[in-house]
Amino acid sequence: MKNSEIADVQNEKDIREIPLKKVGVKGLEYPVRVLDKVKKIQHTNAIVNLFVNLPHQFKGTHMSRFVEIFHRYTEDLSMPRFLEMLEKIRQDLDAESAYGSMEFPYFIEKKAPVSGLPGIVSYKCLYQGRVESGTKEKHFTVAVSAPVSTVCPCSKAISNHGAHNQRGIVKVELELGPFFWLEDIILLIENAASCPVYSLIKREDEKYITEKAYENPKFVEDLVRDVYEKIREMGVFPRFSVEAENFESIHNHSAYAYAEYPYT
Repeated sequence: MKNSEIADVQNEKDIREIPLKKVGVKGLEYPVRVLDKVKKIQHTNAIVNLFVNLPHQFKGTHMSRFVEIFHRYTEDLSMPRFLEMLEKIRQDLDAESAYGSMEFPYFIEKKAPVSGLPGIVSYKCLYQGRVESGTKEKHFTVAVSAPVSTVCPCSKAISNHGAHNQRGIVKVELELGPFFWLEDIILLIENAASCPVYSLIKREDEKYITEKAYENPKFVEDLVRDVYEKIREMGVFPRFSVEAENFESIHNHSAYAYAEYPYT
């Protein structure tokens, strides 16, 4: 049977007069390549959501085209290329708006602070974008989540021996300004913590990390404010947010703080 003889149900009229804000594919798992500051290119796996708006008169959209177009861009999904991919989807599906997100682990080799032994640490990253018809305005944000270690200043101040510490997650979300490397934001986050975390450490590394963190205690509030201050000093992002969650070691709950720029 020829393609011209196959029914195209998606293009049939819909009489309910209900426009849909988003239609498309969700939870698409795909191998992709992103930019790497050290190795130039990094292979990783992404979970992708891709949507367009659907006017009230159309019964459905062409789901296969989302995957077809996305596949063409997987060899290079740098930040500008992600927006280019969304614009291509919008045009091919004759939509007014296109939306997309791509969540992926980003891997960095880190050497232990004393032994120098290398290990790999995973960081969660997220691209989110939107393009609109008839305007040059595009919206794009990048979120980076990094694990850190903190020591409680209060515990250190009131205890005769030791202080409680915990692992936490700091998430930074940036509205795209000029180009930046994921590694630079990750390093900024880690430098604001009591101490970074590592995947491989020996006894001499553990001693160093424990003592370094103890001498640099941070509340979750301190952590957010210190990261916020460093990003604000860069002066290149029109909007950003910083949040931190500490998985407390002596409480049955997490400690949390959040800030955004500009403050609203």
